[in-house]
Order: sequence, then structure tokens, then C-alpha cells
Amino acid sequence: MDVTVEVVGEGTDEYSLAADATYDDLIRAAGYHPQEASALVDGSPVPGDRVVDAESVKILRLIKGGAGGLP
Repeated sequence: MDVTVEVVGEGTDEYSLAADATYDDLIRAAGYHPQEASALVDGSPVPGDRVVDAESVKILRLIKGGAGGLP
């Protein structure tokens, strides 16, 4: 299955996944760990263990680096 993935604030890519791939698998394919990002379908989060059933997914990074060191 081909899935278009938009990583919010970072760009869009397309991934080819196995028919039984989960949303956690998709997050990993995009280069993130499932604990640092969530998959959104139609604006709503989906469980990581659910099989991918959408052609378009947004990935929202939950953890992102800061703007610099401490003062």
C-alpha cells in the first residue's frame, strides 16, 4: 500500500508499506520512534497498533528540539 505522509512542519513523502503494516510501522518508516510522534487520520489520532487503512496520514512530532542552550 502506498501512503502519503505529511510530517507537520517538515514536509511530505510517500511510503510503500506491507498490507499488514501498522501506524507505528509507518511512523518508523518516516524516521521517528512511535513514542515521539503520533499518526493522525482526518485530524484525529489513531492507535499505533492499528493496521494502516488511509492513503493520507499526518505525523505530528510530540518531542522536538529546543531553540538553544540554557541561559
